[in-house]
Amino acid sequence: MTKEQTDSVVMTVPEAGAKLGLGRNASYEAAARGEIPTIRFGKLLKVPKAAFERMLNGTAA
Repeated sequence: MTKEQTDSVVMTVPEAGAKLGLGRNASYEAAARGEIPTIRFGKLLKVPKAAFERMLNGTAA
């Protein structure tokens, strides 16, 4: 893993889901339901780390 990857402000949907104990498919399903915050770049779906942390802490965006 490069330094650029470790310093990223976003993570993949499966990475975010793994932090919640979810598998790959369950992670994408939760993202589709809006339970995991995501941003879309064309077909690429990413999870902003700041929004994910706010979600976990129960604070509004």
